[in-house]
Amino acid sequence: MDHLPLVETQNLTISFGGNTAVNKVNLKVEPFYLKSLIGPNGAGKTTLFNLISGQYKPTSGKVLFKGEDITRLGPAERTRLGLGRSFQLTNIFPFLSVLENVRVALQAKSEIGLVFWRYYRSYSHLEDQAYQLLQQVLLNDRWAADAGSLTHGEKRKLEIAIILALDPEVLLLDEPTAGMSLEEVPAILDIIQEIKAGRNRTILLVEHKFDMIMTVSDTIAVLKDGSLICDGPPEAVAQNQEVQEAYLGGGLKYE
Repeated sequence: MDHLPLVETQNLTISFGGNTAVNKVNLKVEPFYLKSLIGPNGAGKTTLFNLISGQYKPTSGKVLFKGEDITRLGPAERTRLGLGRSFQLTNIFPFLSVLENVRVALQAKSEIGLVFWRYYRSYSHLEDQAYQLLQQVLLNDRWAADAGSLTHGEKRKLEIAIILALDPEVLLLDEPTAGMSLEEVPAILDIIQEIKAGRNRTILLVEHKFDMIMTVSDTIAVLKDGSLICDGPPEAVAQNQEVQEAYLGGGLKYE
């Protein structure tokens, strides 16, 4: 590809007490692609996510966004640039309504900021936008409920709506189906597929469910012991012998 990657890591490395958790990783995320990051437990996936989103500072190497070095920027600065991050654990305001959670994110993104003494009807235009985002994540019928009363799966949907309210160019989704029942997973898959189909956002996804990864991904990167061992289209990754031995015990069948 001859265009500039939207997100790129160059020899990205971090060590904790002599243990190298991410080791010289060179990763490229192309604009409007959905790239998934997989690997066995302890492979360094979430640590790499933390480096890209700014939660961790690397021991060495760089993180680039649109070709610019953002390695020393913090999470809030990266969010303002256009990197939106979800976490394995939901990150919501449990005592606000579902709609208010999204509206607050819209306020934070706009120049209004968080002016809590203003009458809430002053934000009616933001509430309309919030409701549209709730429709996108299939939560519009729960708009008035306290966020803390939602099921785990519904909270994950709300977190995606909150991230979308910040209007990021890149969605960093860290195990969006973690802790969900099998019945809840298809709805999250549909939401991710719809975001991808819009062709106006780039998605980097960590996920353990291999069938889901194969369904949604344009490309897949595989980590083992902190190192990148394979990066390519789903078919090529599934057939890669090193991936099968390291991650899938040699038993993967992909058709």
